[in-house]
Amino acid sequence: MVSRNTSDSIEAYLKGILEDHEIIEIRRAEMAQLFNCVPSQINYVINTRFTFQRGYIVESKRGGGGYIRISKVQISDQHYFLEQLMNSFGTEISEANAFGIIQKLFEEKIVTENEGNLMLSALSKNTLGISQIENRLRARVLHGFLERLSYEKKE
Repeated sequence: MVSRNTSDSIEAYLKGILEDHEIIEIRRAEMAQLFNCVPSQINYVINTRFTFQRGYIVESKRGGGGYIRISKVQISDQHYFLEQLMNSFGTEISEANAFGIIQKLFEEKIVTENEGNLMLSALSKNTLGISQIENRLRARVLHGFLERLSYEKKE
């Protein structure tokens, strides 16, 4: 059996529920109790693994009756979705977030596996390894990819 860390288990649990439901509401304290961890670990998982770039919208309400609502992004219009992706990051983007966007493009069949792999290669730290401007250069290249995809008719 493959050993999973707590963050992986939390992610798998939430994604399992999201397979059957479009929207879920959780309470951070209850999740922490379920996984025997601190509530901040629930925040970490949600903030890093349930991002718009990965196909999720997260809303939260603080306080006694607070909740965290996670919903899958509904892609009804490819152009609108790509535009939203472009607006989700500014002049800089990390390698991890760029890779998350490319993974979502592949999952939604906007790019093929080969196209996605080419994009990953072009945006990787190994390719762009100019430390001071790497994230800015990556953002510019990814914006270019997304802009081009938004005007390309896929058949």
